[in-house]
Amino acid sequence: MKALARLLLACLTLACAAAFAAPATPALQEGVHYERTAVGPYAPQPGKIEVVEVFGYTCGHCARFETTLHPWARQLPADVVFTPVPAAFGGFWDPWARAYFAARQLGVSAASHQAVFDAIHVKRSLPASGITPAALGAFYQAYGVTPAAFEAALRSEKNQQEMARARQFAMDAEVAGTPTLIINGKYKVLGNSFEQMLRNADALIARERRAGASK
Repeated sequence: MKALARLLLACLTLACAAAFAAPATPALQEGVHYERTAVGPYAPQPGKIEVVEVFGYTCGHCARFETTLHPWARQLPADVVFTPVPAAFGGFWDPWARAYFAARQLGVSAASHQAVFDAIHVKRSLPASGITPAALGAFYQAYGVTPAAFEAALRSEKNQQEMARARQFAMDAEVAGTPTLIINGKYKVLGNSFEQMLRNADALIARERRAGASK
């Protein structure tokens, strides 16, 4: 009787665990979890799965996504590379895209990234539209860059090339808005929430890993 009781208790425990377990991730469906794109990787690296985020500093959705995205990106496996690409859609988007590329050229993009979002959307100390090179130079001075050096980076040929590359990438991928995640230049991630987008991104990364292993 004791053995039977232990067996019944074990079965009940397993049933309860199954009932409260996290639901399995559904099979990926095109048009539901992702859209296909043939843009190809933005900055391909051998043996790496690329995750691009097309973002805009002026985008309120991107600012809110950052608090969820940043912890996720920091924990990506070693075979995954995360690449932010600013949206160069023209108009008020472009000065901030140039600012990101200038900051990256000068080695301060990682340190300043969240602060830019905060300055525009939280502190309101920088304008979303109409930002000047002088104001950008003054802002990035807090990160050890002189205003003259930052403004020079904004005007540099390298900056022009990066802008053209980012603009073409977004056009070829048919990016309709921000934030947009693109996995290995093949899949644009869909989702009804930021958390769902990242779950779908994880599943697509796993798909790419399996595809690479099967080659």
